[in-house]
Amino acid sequence: MNTSKELNYKLYTHKEEGFIRTDIKSEFSRYDDIKFGNVEKVKSNFKEIRKDYYKGKGVLSTNPVRNNIYHLVVSAGIIARVCVDEGMPHDEAYTLSDIYIRRADISKTPEEVIDLIEEMQIDFASRMREQRKINTFSIHVRHAIDYIYDHLNEPLTMKQLADIEKLNPSYFSKLFSKETGDNVKSYILKAKLTTARHMLADTDYNLADIAISLGFSSQSAFTAAFRKEYNCTPGKFRNNSGFGIISHEE
Repeated sequence: MNTSKELNYKLYTHKEEGFIRTDIKSEFSRYDDIKFGNVEKVKSNFKEIRKDYYKGKGVLSTNPVRNNIYHLVVSAGIIARVCVDEGMPHDEAYTLSDIYIRRADISKTPEEVIDLIEEMQIDFASRMREQRKINTFSIHVRHAIDYIYDHLNEPLTMKQLADIEKLNPSYFSKLFSKETGDNVKSYILKAKLTTARHMLADTDYNLADIAISLGFSSQSAFTAAFRKEYNCTPGKFRNNSGFGIISHEE
């Protein structure tokens, strides 16, 4: 079947309607967050996507539920493949994608399918995070890293983490530094700043909100730490990140 005529018509109508597909670099950066196990980033990504879920997505069916199911199927296939490439066992990745496709197949509303897509992305990311840690860190350091990322908005100390793991602070400090290559204080700051980069690039939160959400004492303290680490201000980073926000909040 020759699809050229239909293709040209669709491309014309997209242009007339101002329809722009999601940029492929942006799309695959989100798949990278899943395969590298960045659970919090996956959650924040989807929070932004939900605000205008259909923006940049093609219409795959005139039936709203079926349309979303098709998008889930496409997403499940890509996620399974990128996670296999990053080390997830082949059977686990494809069986997990099959589970979500079958669950989507019995969904009754478009919103149910969107919820499933979010759950699927977080599920894959969580499994990838655990797999990467199991291959790299001891159980105490894995627990500490989880705690750090789950409490980035709080003031954390090495002693606090050692107490949670019921370890001598000196022993815990040496263990953490040996396995991660950073002392606890430095690791926490880098975790906050890495998360800040993602928030600047992929969300419209203002700098003050980002600073507060990541536990900085003030916006100026956040800006100073960001500038020291990346040699530019958060505002300049956002302007150059591709999110399309012109910011003067430096």
